[in-house]
Amino acid sequence: MEDKKFHQLQERFNYMNDILAGKNNENLRLLSSRLEELAARLSSLGQEEAWEAVKTLEDLFNFVEKKIEAELTPMDKVRIVRNPQRICLRDILENVYDNYTEIGSMGEHSIDPAMLIARAYITRRQGKRTFNQSVMVIGHEKGHGEEIRNGGSASPWGNAKALHYMKVAETENIPIHAFVFTPGSFPVEDSPGAAQQIAKNLYEMSNLRVPVLAVISEGGSGGAEAIGLADRRLMFSHGYYSVISPEGGAAIEGNVKRGPRATPELIEKVAENLCLTAEDNLRMGYIDGIIQEPELGARCHHFDFLRQLRQEVLRATDEIVLEVRGVEPFRSMSRRSRRKKTREGLNMDTVHMRWNLSPSAQERLVERRHKKFRGLAQEAFLDHRTGWDQFKSVVSDAYWEFGSYVRYDLLRRRQQNISNFLGEMKSETSFFLKNQTAPFRRLFGKGKDSGVKKNGDAEKQLTTLSDWSDDSQDQRGRWAYISPKAKEDRAVVCPNSATHGCLDMWARDLYGEFAGVCTHCGHHFPMEYQWYLYNVFDHGSIREFHGDAIESKNPLDYEGFSLKLEKAKAATGLKSSCMTFEASLHGINTVVAMLVGPFRGGSVGAAEGEKFILASERASKKRLPFLAYVHGTAGIRIQEGVNGVIQMPRCTMAVRRYIDAGGLYLVVYDTNSYAGPVASFLGCSPYQFGIRSSNVGFAGPGVIQETTGAPIEPHYHSVYKALARGHIQGIWDRREMRFNLHQSMLTMGGRNLYYK
Repeated sequence: MEDKKFHQLQERFNYMNDILAGKNNENLRLLSSRLEELAARLSSLGQEEAWEAVKTLEDLFNFVEKKIEAELTPMDKVRIVRNPQRICLRDILENVYDNYTEIGSMGEHSIDPAMLIARAYITRRQGKRTFNQSVMVIGHEKGHGEEIRNGGSASPWGNAKALHYMKVAETENIPIHAFVFTPGSFPVEDSPGAAQQIAKNLYEMSNLRVPVLAVISEGGSGGAEAIGLADRRLMFSHGYYSVISPEGGAAIEGNVKRGPRATPELIEKVAENLCLTAEDNLRMGYIDGIIQEPELGARCHHFDFLRQLRQEVLRATDEIVLEVRGVEPFRSMSRRSRRKKTREGLNMDTVHMRWNLSPSAQERLVERRHKKFRGLAQEAFLDHRTGWDQFKSVVSDAYWEFGSYVRYDLLRRRQQNISNFLGEMKSETSFFLKNQTAPFRRLFGKGKDSGVKKNGDAEKQLTTLSDWSDDSQDQRGRWAYISPKAKEDRAVVCPNSATHGCLDMWARDLYGEFAGVCTHCGHHFPMEYQWYLYNVFDHGSIREFHGDAIESKNPLDYEGFSLKLEKAKAATGLKSSCMTFEASLHGINTVVAMLVGPFRGGSVGAAEGEKFILASERASKKRLPFLAYVHGTAGIRIQEGVNGVIQMPRCTMAVRRYIDAGGLYLVVYDTNSYAGPVASFLGCSPYQFGIRSSNVGFAGPGVIQETTGAPIEPHYHSVYKALARGHIQGIWDRREMRFNLHQSMLTMGGRNLYYK
């Protein structure tokens, strides 16, 4: 017995040593020396003496654990959730739920062992009656050091499996319990593609008509968001939820690419700057509650914690249902009564509440979910709009909505009905008169010529080539905007010259007349975003909104980032990397959200997300098509932490509202477009296109190679590869973007567009 206890103490010491990563900690040194002393004399002690010695040492361990717990750094907590002794999803299934059946998985024989699906139920008793409440459990399975689980990093097809069973739960009208245990998604572009599948998950989850509860242990960026968009989000007290891993953030901050890795000191500092702990996320409003763990984190033998987790899961699911069921006054009374009983120690196993929702309750659930996410991150950007400005905005929004309703829903719909009726009457009358007058026409010889009477215009139309009179063709070489690089008197070598035999070109020709396109192979050199502003849209039609009103800031007080932001603002003249404006294209009014590459790589933070949402709402109210032009994006802005990553679900939900309202949402990628935006509000568009020679994907080649260990083929992220994988729907020549955009607006969806 003493030997077993001593062995457990050794394991506890090793666990603490792993968490602190070999830090020179005096408490660990004390424990190490005491363990060595006891090990040396344990065999010589009697049974009672040995028991007393082990018990004394165990008390010292308890004291030290409490002391270390109070001194844990954010990076220590990251190491806790990564430790193989950490509780995993199977532990939760075994101890929180009363029965379950795992679906589509048998160890390594699974489409993705990192994503576990189970149909489970929880038994609750009220008086003498017993109720079995069904749920769909979906989550990342890290296991206890099992290599097949890939550390909980789900592949695209694993996320697709999760979405499939979310839709099954919606069909069966049962809640979804999502457990987030992932450092991030597995970054491969094999169909369906990491970015594209996460975007699809977010788009569909935003409108799921059943309660969704997410419990976060390790929430790594897009991988967490793939199953984490929920009505309630709880977090383990030692968990973390972040835009990037501390190591990844340190590599970016330290500009570490190859060779030596970031120093432990820099990693610790970045972990603190990212504000990734449960307390940080609760303070910022991105989670709804913290589930308190034992000292140094919950492990599989902490059965009291698992019982507590069961209570929290039941309570949270009940609260989601209470908020949308029945009449509002009764819902409020029920919630107040439940909170009072909870403070008094209510046992959730003795309270029964039906979790299936009526159609009206489902509508309220979706509406409440959208409203909740729309209200997040409001303190993470600078809003210079005064109270008067906001009042005018509300009035103008109401005017647009009412005006659009009257003009397009009432008048035009009735006009179309009358026009359709008159058209049908004219057709019927013409057919009737033609039949009745046929004998007379034959009698007077007018019906002998059975062929079509030749007409000069008709003959010309049938026998000549189409006349492409669109000004995008005539415009070539006469661009309204010429790149400043055209002023350089130098020769430019095409990167394809070695394989395609391209000749050198003068910069003034290449960046002037040729619009940055190689005349031999068609390679597109990068161009300024102004080229698209002035050469794609009608002259003088651009009207920017919220340009200076909404501005990027440093919400986490991330060290050194305020200065970097000020430099970006001074260099570009912009307040954020997102420029929103209205413009016309051949007379068709359009709302455009442009991610500008020169501003911090086109990265997205809270200000960019807010401007994007406001643009989509403007397009919806004014019945305009909505274009997202990506001049380049490096992903989510890591210095804003979760304030940035939360824009993935927020903006995706805004797009969902716009598309459901009948709008046309187009996305055009240029240069390099990666990570969070592509894996959410950009990637969820049904109409995505890429400018030739651009790259589109989830993670850069270096990240993929480091994560997967596999070599990356050349041009892995090229638009041609993206087209072959089904990520985008077409590849455009820069010089024809004006024509292609116009064609898209005329031929693609959007029942509520004013010109349809």
